[in-house]
Amino acid sequence: MPVNGTLSGRTAVVTGGYGVLGASIASGLAASGARVAILGRRREAADAHVATIRDAGGEAMTLVADVLDRQALERASEELLRAWGRVDILVNAAGGNVQRARNDNSSIFDVPIDAFEEVLQLNLHGTVVPTMVFGKVMAEAGRGCVINISSMASIRQLSGVLGYSVAKTGIDSFTRWMAVELAKKFGDGLRVNAIAPGFFISSQNRKVMIEEDGSYTARARRVVDNTPMGRFGRPEELLGVVRWLCSDDASFVTGAIIPVDGGFSVASGV
Repeated sequence: MPVNGTLSGRTAVVTGGYGVLGASIASGLAASGARVAILGRRREAADAHVATIRDAGGEAMTLVADVLDRQALERASEELLRAWGRVDILVNAAGGNVQRARNDNSSIFDVPIDAFEEVLQLNLHGTVVPTMVFGKVMAEAGRGCVINISSMASIRQLSGVLGYSVAKTGIDSFTRWMAVELAKKFGDGLRVNAIAPGFFISSQNRKVMIEEDGSYTARARRVVDNTPMGRFGRPEELLGVVRWLCSDDASFVTGAIIPVDGGFSVASGV
């Protein structure tokens, strides 16, 4: 590491950078030469992935903050600037579903409204608030790249996950809105895009997708049957798009929401 120097000299912040997808993205950015700050509430988990990146020859640090706590994020930003002096990339990978907000086997009318609000906060607000903090640093410098994490749930109706779907649809709207706002008011060096992953197995959805014996659940089989490539994604398969969006090769790309989904979003099922 680095595998290549595409992002050498740049500093990246990855929220939720110790989750399955966030950790893969963080490692991929480090392998491309970026210095990577892993941001999240769990210091031990963040430190562990920082150590993994350093062991592979990359440069990384831990930032402890809740993505919903603006003051904590501002302190984290100040710590980062003292250490590395700049912010070039923000990947908003923190998020996920809330079990109480699911209605896979029950009526949507039985979902507690506070559970709906919790999943909305975690995903939508957990993307907006870090962008307001780290995006401001980028805007003041006149350069920077924000990547948000959308979902197939914002593109197609997925049963059981109303709150998550609404939150991810909001992220799509926020991505487009901020792309226009930053480019118009702070120049063409500011870009905001999103990737929309298809189905990947993570710690949060494993019980929904994988039986105790390792076989697929009925829901997982429906997902694979409706994915033209006939399988789940691998975390490293997000890296090509992430690297490209962060690089100068994508310097005229903003406001885009790019599916990485094995064809799920375009398949009709017929």
